[in-house]
Amino acid sequence: MVLSRFWLAIFISSIVFIVISLFSGNSYTLDFILNGKKDDPILISEKYLNQLPVFIKDSIEKAPEMKMVVNNNEANPDTTYVYNNKTVKIFSGVQKSDGLLPTCKNSLLDLILPLIAYLAFFCGLMELLIISGAAEILAKKLSPVFTKIFPSVPKNHESISYMTLNFAANFLGLDSAATPFGLKAMESLQEINPDKDKASDAQIMFLCLHAAGLTLIPTSIIGYRAAENASNPADVMLPCIITSFIGTIAAFLIVGIRQKINFKSAALIVVLVTLIAAIAGLLFYVNHLDLIGKNFFTSNLSGLMLVAIIAFTLIFSLVKENKFRAKNTTVFDTFVVGANNGLKTGVIIFPYVLGMLVAISFFRNSGLFEIISNGISFVFSNAGVSKEITDSLPVAMLRPFSSGGSRGFMIDSMRNFGPDSFTGRLSCIFQCSAETTFYVIAVYFGSIKIKNTRYTLGTMLLVDLVCVVTAILVATWFF
Repeated sequence: MVLSRFWLAIFISSIVFIVISLFSGNSYTLDFILNGKKDDPILISEKYLNQLPVFIKDSIEKAPEMKMVVNNNEANPDTTYVYNNKTVKIFSGVQKSDGLLPTCKNSLLDLILPLIAYLAFFCGLMELLIISGAAEILAKKLSPVFTKIFPSVPKNHESISYMTLNFAANFLGLDSAATPFGLKAMESLQEINPDKDKASDAQIMFLCLHAAGLTLIPTSIIGYRAAENASNPADVMLPCIITSFIGTIAAFLIVGIRQKINFKSAALIVVLVTLIAAIAGLLFYVNHLDLIGKNFFTSNLSGLMLVAIIAFTLIFSLVKENKFRAKNTTVFDTFVVGANNGLKTGVIIFPYVLGMLVAISFFRNSGLFEIISNGISFVFSNAGVSKEITDSLPVAMLRPFSSGGSRGFMIDSMRNFGPDSFTGRLSCIFQCSAETTFYVIAVYFGSIKIKNTRYTLGTMLLVDLVCVVTAILVATWFF
């Protein structure tokens, strides 16, 4: 219910703002909102040639193809005059994101089709884990811990193994594998959900633990920093881990208090201490590597772990081939069955993802997000917050809505202020230590057709806020 109203609020407020801007003269056309593509120039006016200042008119007439660009800057495109069919079209600025129709097209071609491919492959692997008995073994090993975090989940339930694989994939930055594992976990939790239209406590806890985006090796962030020629691309790794870890603990406490979980459990304490020790040990090891060693380690760890998961699944299935014969099937046929289920899941979630992305497209292209962002930055700057922090806030604000949009702001901040500047580094920490909240909710709840998400959205946004505050404090401490 809350998500539905929030979605409607974004859509309706953006449309109202677009219409007001058009009739008030602040916008010249709606075409870019419907058909425009990201980074395309925006048409702001159209005039006859003799209506322009004399020096511009003369320059256009002398320019090749009667096109003139004033103070063109790749980082900040300025005004362009294009003469065509007796009129001069005036363009200024670039579009923030794809319009409605390109968003619909790209959602299918660039997002859903690749996601379906990932789902098909990893759901095929998960079917092997189920039939071979590996999932059952993993669930039994982790039940003492997970039954404390998820009290409503029965001991040794198969969802435990799926959640474990999902957390592990996220932890290692394996986004392509994390989503299929997570969707399978939600599907498994839905089987024990007494109210099929309402999110269960276990499903809410599972999703809220995603909100901080806990990642051990932020490979993509390191890659973007390297591309922008940062002196040490991996110098934000430790701040990212600390921020996302604190955010994850905050999510657990916030949801746990609401669900009345026993925090004094010895199993939980042991796991928490073990996790902290493991992270500290790994960081201690990475810190003693030289720059080339760090780059080699961070770029290969995630890939190596993914290969290890695939290899283990196939080898274990081969060893337990008698279990497949007992069910009158083969390892390959089982993989195909699982892949087919993944394909169906991808088709189910497409409308949910499409609806959310189109709303976000309207929100960004309407200019409403920019006004809100600038307003919040203005309030913070007048409250004494340094400009270095306020310049990076757009990344934090857009992160819950769009990973691609916030990534664009992150890259832009590194280019404008420098990858080794405080603003550039803080933007990277913002990008790394949070999730795309609305996308995650749409995909995960959409896959099992949950209508009432209860307090999931509010909690995830609160965790996002915790991550923002923590990121600022950690970045100030480190840099």
